Amino acid sequence: MVSANNDQAMLSIAIEEARLGYSEGGIPIGAALFDSSGVLLGRGHNRRVQESDPSVHGETDAFRKAGRQRNYKDTIMVTTLAPCWYCSGLVRQFGIGKVIVGESRTFSGGIEWLRECGVEVVDMDSQECVDLLGRFIEEHPEIWNEDIGEE
Repeated sequence: MVSANNDQAMLSIAIEEARLGYSEGGIPIGAALFDSSGVLLGRGHNRRVQESDPSVHGETDAFRKAGRQRNYKDTIMVTTLAPCWYCSGLVRQFGIGKVIVGESRTFSGGIEWLRECGVEVVDMDSQECVDLLGRFIEEHPEIWNEDIGEE
């Protein structure tokens, strides 16, 4: 359990997941889902490459590993990168109330839309997250472009 007021402590768990994904040869994007008191419900990372499954983004992996919850309104999704439209849709579909983003410089995804929909979004602008993903993009631009739907 981490303090629900400690965004950096929650982000550190998502960063651990991103590093794990990178060590497996995958896209280093990690995520974690917490309840409002800081209890970790699930954690995961992008495994599109490892499992050859385009639906296994960091957020969806953490969400699935959290298991069924009665209500998601008081949960906090923490992700090392701004959620794409697919993962932003997951946040909206299930009413996740807060999203902590490691960084949105590399990819801004749907964070403005989430804010417009009333989701609290905190962008940590983490240089660690920028550097980790930036290294991967430099090494594997074709995989990154595939991940974000670019040719």
